[in-house]
Amino acid sequence: MKQLIITASFLFLSTFGIAQNLNTNRLDSLFLLLEQNDKFMGSIAVSYNGNTIYENTIGFLSLEDSLKSDHETKYRIGSISKMFTSVLILKAIEESKLKLNQKLKDFYPEITNAEVITIENMLNHSSGIHDFTRNEDYLMWNQRQQPKDSMLQRISSYSSDFEPATESEYSNSNFVLLTYILEDIYKKSFKDLLEEKITGPLGLKNTTYGNRIDPLNNEAYSYSGKWKKASETHMSIPQGAGAIVSTPTDLNIFLKSLFENELISEESLKQMKTIENGFGLGLLRFPYNDKWSFGHTGGIDGFEAVSSYFPEDKLAISLVSNGVNFNKNDILLAVLGSFYGEGFKLPEFRKIDFKSSELEPFVGIYASEQIPLKITISIEDNTLQAQATGQLAFPLEAVSKKIFVYDKAGVEIEFKVETEEMILKQAGQEFIFKKE
Repeated sequence: MKQLIITASFLFLSTFGIAQNLNTNRLDSLFLLLEQNDKFMGSIAVSYNGNTIYENTIGFLSLEDSLKSDHETKYRIGSISKMFTSVLILKAIEESKLKLNQKLKDFYPEITNAEVITIENMLNHSSGIHDFTRNEDYLMWNQRQQPKDSMLQRISSYSSDFEPATESEYSNSNFVLLTYILEDIYKKSFKDLLEEKITGPLGLKNTTYGNRIDPLNNEAYSYSGKWKKASETHMSIPQGAGAIVSTPTDLNIFLKSLFENELISEESLKQMKTIENGFGLGLLRFPYNDKWSFGHTGGIDGFEAVSSYFPEDKLAISLVSNGVNFNKNDILLAVLGSFYGEGFKLPEFRKIDFKSSELEPFVGIYASEQIPLKITISIEDNTLQAQATGQLAFPLEAVSKKIFVYDKAGVEIEFKVETEEMILKQAGQEFIFKKE
């Protein structure tokens, strides 16, 4: 649920003909390189026509206890949870317990614009309901249990970001409210509904509503930077917006079952796949040359995940992680390049170690006339950290005496000490910053 300073999207991929056999040895080499260079901890599964054709897991579920992850290690999947919640809502509609055009006022009239906001508006983020995770105070209370009444009071206290159905903006508040509505109409907990209607029938033994992380139950902690343990969001907060834990294998089974109408009807799936202003009903669509994949991304604390399905090819790919210092899109490109017969290049990691005293000349606050953003460069644990105004800090890795990179988002920063400047490069763009 937490947003990164710079995101890498699963959008720009290319393909030619389908190849049913992955180059598994080369993929193994990729993940070995990532592991050896502390670039990734997590798990991946690729399924074709319902059969797993590749899976790999690297890293630790608990570094502190030296516990290695395996194929059944469970990870928090963040906003991928929204696909499950959407399925439950659409099943409720099929069971005549809800209507897509039903108004929010029937359940929570205290929410701003509840008299015009519909279930559909919340599913496709066109409600205008403010996202509580974007507030500056969010990280001050997100680790503490939040009762339903407290969350409702918080969400109802916000003014609307825009008039319903006039535009779209991603909001976790929508799916927290949808969770409460499901519990209201069924008189059951979201956890029980998830098991009764999805995970139980599909046999997803490693997918459930999350709780406090327990490594002895094969659940992964998350890490950031040079594998610093991340804090835990209390699972009473994200609800159906981001509280589910799962494995990539389970996620692939879920996607296949969803698109083969084992969970909802063909008509409901069609509604779910209808994209307006970039959003379906709890579903996102990603262009892939002349193809489309459907799925969702997720991020909560130090966890990041992607789960996507290509209906024409019956291909499912799910990547879940509890530590990332590399661009996830490049991992997905490698897997898809192998599947579709294009191949891929293995990354080269250049690493130079500095003493703290050698990093001191780079420290400072930098501003640019090109963009309204200041970046603070500091030192932590003998590593440069970059932090944009109002955003989270991210580590920089030296690849030369003056050039540092953040592979996770494709960022390169070149320092020019003599002129007290730094040049930030990303996605073909270049920005000059001057030390204040």
